[in-house]
Order: sequence, then structure tokens, then C-alpha cells
Amino acid sequence: MFNKLVAVVLALALAVPGLLLAATPVNINQADAATIAKSLDGIGQSKAEAIVAWREAHGPFKKADDLNHVKGIGKATIERNRAAILLTDEAATTGAGTDAPDRTAHKSKKAAVAEAAAEK
Repeated sequence: MFNKLVAVVLALALAVPGLLLAATPVNINQADAATIAKSLDGIGQSKAEAIVAWREAHGPFKKADDLNHVKGIGKATIERNRAAILLTDEAATTGAGTDAPDRTAHKSKKAAVAEAAAEK
């Protein structure tokens, strides 16, 4: 019993630093260099400033892989941060702050067929 408890505590202790270093979602088309540096794993102040400079010179990033154009940022850094790299304002794309009803992302096949029939 004691060995199992020690194993669980050890596993949690090893997992916590990884969670603390996880990237925080950030819109790379709007954020300033300081915010990008704080939010993305492996991106320091100088690389964040290079991201902002590239964005100002070439316009907004269209996809996360466009960060390859920024000197010092490679595929590994992009992959490590892919889930945290936002290109649009999430609130604007999800309809937050509007009176529109929330919709589910997926419909069942039956619901889609019924909706299509209702539209005819």
C-alpha cells in the first residue's frame, strides 16, 4: 500500500512541472511581444519581437506553420505550441457576447436529415 502511495505521489510530482510549462493560448496576430513570450513555450522576448516584426512587415499569419518564416522558429517549436497558437479572436468566432443561441459543433445524422427535410 505504501509503495503505491509513493508511486502516485512521485507521478504527480513529475507531472506538475509539465503542466506549469504548458503554453497558454495567444492570438499571434494581435498580441504584443511580451504577451507572446509569456504565453508560448520556447519563445523568449527576442523571438517574440521577431514574430511581431514579421507580422508588421508581412501582414497577419494565416496558419501556425507560417511562423517558420520567422528566424529562429522551427517546426519543433510550432508543434509544441500548436494548440496555443490562435490566429483569430476566439470570442468573435464563437459568437460570444451575442444573443445568438449556442449551437453544438456536430449533429447526428438523424438530426441533419430531419433538418434538411424541414427546409424543403
